[in-house]
Amino acid sequence: MDYIKIRFGGSLDQFRNELARTIESLFGETAPFSMSPRTWRPPMDIHETADEIVMVCLLAGVEKDDVEVEMDNRAVRISGMRKEPPRNPDARFHLAEIPYGKFERILVLPVPVDPEKTVATFSNGTLEIRMKKLNQAGRRVVKVTRG
Repeated sequence: MDYIKIRFGGSLDQFRNELARTIESLFGETAPFSMSPRTWRPPMDIHETADEIVMVCLLAGVEKDDVEVEMDNRAVRISGMRKEPPRNPDARFHLAEIPYGKFERILVLPVPVDPEKTVATFSNGTLEIRMKKLNQAGRRVVKVTRG
C-alpha cells in the first residue's frame, strides 16, 4: 500500500465558500456561466466512527504521484490529474464517458480532526484518508444568567 503525501494548508477557509463551486454544485453541467476551469469530481464515501472520520475516494486510472491531499482541522482538499491515454487518430468513438484531466473535491468535515494524525493510503485506484477526531473534552457549555 502506498502512502499519499499530505500537505497542511494554512487555511482552507477560502475554499469553503467559493461562489464558483457553489454554482457548479447546484447546476452541474448546466451552469449558466463558469468561474473556474472545468474539472471532474471523483465519487467518494465519508463515514464516521467514534474516533475518526474516514474518506474513500475512487480514482481508477490515476497514478499515486498525481494525487494531492491538503487539509486543516475542518476541511480536506483532494486534487490531481487523470491523464488521457494515447489515442489512435483514426479511431471513431461510439461512447466516451471516462473523464480525463484535473479533478478536485473540497469537503468540510462534520467535526474537527487532527491533521497531524491523518493517514492517507492509495491502493488499486482507491484513496483512503483516515482522520483522528480532535478531543472535544475541553469544551463546555457556559450557562448564561441575567446580569
